[in-house]
Amino acid sequence: MNIYVNCNACKDGNGTKESPYRFINDAAQAAAAGDEILVAPGIYREYVDPKNAGTENARIVYKSEVPLGAVITGAEEVHDWTHLEGNVWVCRIDNGVFGSYNPYTTLVKGDWYFGPFVRHTGAVYLNDRQLYEVQSLEECIEGKVYIHSWEPEWSVYKWYTEQDGKETVIYANFQGKDPRVEKVEINVRRNCFMPSENHINYITVSGFNINKAATTWAPPAAYQDGMIGPHWAKGWIIEDCEISNSKCSGISLGKYYDAENDHYFTNKHVKSATQMERDAVCRGQYHGWTKETIGGHIVRRCHIHHCEQTGIVGRMGGVFSVIEDNHIHHINNMQELAGAEVAGIKLHAAIDVTIRRNHFHHCTMGIWCDWEAQGTRITQNLFHDNHAPSEDIPLVQGGMGSCDIFVEVSHGPTLIDHNICLSKLSMKLASQGCAVVHNLCLGPMSSIGSGSDMPLKNGTMAPRYTPYHIPHRTEVAGMMTFLHGDDRVYNNIFIQNWPVKPEEVKEDMGFIMIDNQVQGTGVFDDFPTYDEWIVPFEPDNPEPNMFVMQDYHFGKLPVWINGNAYFNGAVAFKKEADHFINTDDKVYVNLVEKDGQYTLQTNVYEVLGNYTTSIIDSDVLGEAFEPEERFENPDGSTIIFDRDYFGNHRSLKAVPGPFATAEAATWNL
Repeated sequence: MNIYVNCNACKDGNGTKESPYRFINDAAQAAAAGDEILVAPGIYREYVDPKNAGTENARIVYKSEVPLGAVITGAEEVHDWTHLEGNVWVCRIDNGVFGSYNPYTTLVKGDWYFGPFVRHTGAVYLNDRQLYEVQSLEECIEGKVYIHSWEPEWSVYKWYTEQDGKETVIYANFQGKDPRVEKVEINVRRNCFMPSENHINYITVSGFNINKAATTWAPPAAYQDGMIGPHWAKGWIIEDCEISNSKCSGISLGKYYDAENDHYFTNKHVKSATQMERDAVCRGQYHGWTKETIGGHIVRRCHIHHCEQTGIVGRMGGVFSVIEDNHIHHINNMQELAGAEVAGIKLHAAIDVTIRRNHFHHCTMGIWCDWEAQGTRITQNLFHDNHAPSEDIPLVQGGMGSCDIFVEVSHGPTLIDHNICLSKLSMKLASQGCAVVHNLCLGPMSSIGSGSDMPLKNGTMAPRYTPYHIPHRTEVAGMMTFLHGDDRVYNNIFIQNWPVKPEEVKEDMGFIMIDNQVQGTGVFDDFPTYDEWIVPFEPDNPEPNMFVMQDYHFGKLPVWINGNAYFNGAVAFKKEADHFINTDDKVYVNLVEKDGQYTLQTNVYEVLGNYTTSIIDSDVLGEAFEPEERFENPDGSTIIFDRDYFGNHRSLKAVPGPFATAEAATWNL
């Protein structure tokens, strides 16, 4: 059955074409499996809370009749501004508008939030851009540049809030603009389209503009909200939407609310936040976290931008999902929020998640897969400018270092292939069990062999035990800390694009990270090959002695590295048998944008010449050590790396990097 919604109808209706509902949420209360809700263009200032689930064969579809014509927003316009002085205006909002959730008394805070607890979930928007919050009226009047901002010219637009009895008072510095003439909004609702109950399954949301909600900080051991998301369900499709201006996260594929383990560290202090994450996984098993009931979502062809925590966030709820063909940019550029959950995409337990053909730029990080990136595949993505625009911009208190891809404390198998990584740091691999195959990297790999343990004041290290799972399932198979290694690096192009600075050992999120600046695989020189590693385990000894071998059980795992190409001083692994190194020519890779299309200008293939190497497949990559799971497709089938970034076929030999031929490197990305 079709159900119709039109906010411009003359009066409330019953959902027929002749008498449509005026609010999407009215349709959401009536819709049943197999129904399609058709939404006319207009601005829908409401929270949509779907009541009923679809089924695998009879989804409930919410569709904007005109692509991006229907706007669901968590904001309200404010017109009655009074001039205070200079560029500053003031408005007063009756707190009854907010109901039980007032964004202007609710602080952004929680587990893994490292910034000061001074920002509110509320926000003021001028012509669809968020203003910067300050902590006093004097700062608002002054309107100084915020030195940590990645967009300093915009950071002079300020706002400040305080409570006066039953009213929220908002002061805003509009830098000479008249808020009675310009479009000025404040967010008043926490979410735009998200069920309040769990297991509202098989929903499709297609073609909406979703913006400006007062979302809360979304760490992994807490309820994770976003402007839109399935809230612990199965089989959602979010497609062809524009998602922007969330205070924290745009889309949540995240965790349910667990009253006994929600911001446990923030509320009780007495247990490590990493222990709470282990507890969240185990409690999730008790609460029905299985392949049959959770995940399997699709997020595709969405434009996600200007959110201040993540574009997409998720812990456990996003398992078995596909995130493809999205454009994700300008995430956390205000640098007002700081903590360990900030990225274009930030996922914990991305089990069998495929992230492909997305475009990431101007994000604090592009993709951050944290804990249990088992069966995760990051492939055919374009990354660039995922770093501060100037080295003169200081890192905000509690802020994270930037990179294109960060894999943290996972046992693998995590597959990173056919990506174009053009930012200053391509990958942080504070992990093990990663395969890096057929990528083009201008930035180095960092955190190799580090970043998993937390230093204590007594000089010891607190190991971080994380789970691994039954292959292609959510059930926990075991837990282990990190030995590091167990990585594969095949058929990549590594270019030293930035000058090498002295290596630094940094504390990041309380963990020791080695900040490598040298491009290439030389960073693995301290790791054994498999043939070296296996010797002390005496594989042919029928009577092994565990006490003799126990030291080796906690030693570095082996690495497999071959077929890579190195330029501009990039350094090869000292035991790499087959590789290409050019030290004579200056290689360049430039990204050129014209009319929204991106192409590469490069001489790397000219310098590479006729060098080729072997085709790689799942059997070459083998199994990740702890979970004993192959680098393979989610259905267990073999991956043969005979398709390039565009899907072009490779024949009997492979050219290093993401393209099958030099010609393909000139095509529109």
